[in-house]
Amino acid sequence: MEINPQSLEWRDAYKLLIGSILPRPIAFVSTVNKGGVANAAPFSFFTAICADPMLICFSPMRRGTDAAKKDTLTNIEETGEFVVNIVSQDLAVQMNECAPEYPADVDEMEAAGLTKEKNAAVRPPRIKESPVHLECRLEQVLHFGEQPGAGSLIIGKVLHVHINDVLYDNGRIDSQKLMPVGRMAGNTYTNPLADLFELIRKTEIR
Repeated sequence: MEINPQSLEWRDAYKLLIGSILPRPIAFVSTVNKGGVANAAPFSFFTAICADPMLICFSPMRRGTDAAKKDTLTNIEETGEFVVNIVSQDLAVQMNECAPEYPADVDEMEAAGLTKEKNAAVRPPRIKESPVHLECRLEQVLHFGEQPGAGSLIIGKVLHVHINDVLYDNGRIDSQKLMPVGRMAGNTYTNPLADLFELIRKTEIR
């Protein structure tokens, strides 16, 4: 099968992306708007960029119905701050409850029964039920179109990290205890630690 992405309607292109880039880690992003109303929403277009400076990024797409910006993007542009709350298996159901498009004046954390905690460096609250939190200041945002299916790349500089003490050992996070959740296609999620295998990378190639 050979496919030219330019010939696809955006929903079909989206299906190809989410069906081939698997599993995808989830950025459960908490923000506040200028009025102080908290927002929480999951995004599975999420990854790290580099360690020095410590940068991460995620991509909110435009709404498919009216091409409007997501509340998360609007809040970050207004305040310049956000928190990425890592999703463990215990948090998956409440994370999913925050996925629908709520009105901008609805606090998703309250709607999902999540607990807010104050942060060390940024104003938006972190989600207590998450085992790892990355407090971020907006470094850069890039926009790619304004039509349905378009999106933005939000780059954040990590200012402070919170880690549940149970997970942290000798400078490393125990992934088995973290039990992270990955997004598959459609409504399917996975625990990517189910079948681990190890490959030792060669240090020298002759």
